[in-house]
Amino acid sequence: MKPTHASTTAHSSPNAQSVYLDDLTVGDRFQSGEHAMDEAQIKAFAAQFDPQPFHLDDSAARSTLFGGLAASGWHTAAITMRLQVTTGLPIAGGIIGAGGELSWPRPTRATDVLHVVSEVVQIQPSRSRPDRGMVTVRSETRNQHGDVRQLCTVRIVVPRKPAADGTGAA
Repeated sequence: MKPTHASTTAHSSPNAQSVYLDDLTVGDRFQSGEHAMDEAQIKAFAAQFDPQPFHLDDSAARSTLFGGLAASGWHTAAITMRLQVTTGLPIAGGIIGAGGELSWPRPTRATDVLHVVSEVVQIQPSRSRPDRGMVTVRSETRNQHGDVRQLCTVRIVVPRKPAADGTGAA
């Protein structure tokens, strides 16, 4: 879908063009493509980056608060980022974070098929740098049943459209 200024517009970016600060409106929504999880991915990520028993061994995980094998929250965050970059948030110049909050209300499981739904909640043009602004985006990483696995609210730097003469913001 092509971005529009309507706050009820849902965007999906496999065919979307890059969007600039000037294209966004509070309430704009974006949905990513999907990523299917499996046990091998969970264990491989955990072995390299978060080697805790509940991420590595289903038997050991059963006696924990997870009640079974669970993906590392950082694995869910990494998948979320990939989905946002490749199919979720078509921000001109890329997704450049400037801070935020992250939580995992429920664990990601090997049977989950994840996608990300994001909404623009605040837009603030920069006073000191007219070529950009800050956009606050709230994202939910959900599984195939719509269950939220990760909540993330981030501030990202978004460029303004270049002026026709190429000298800065339009």
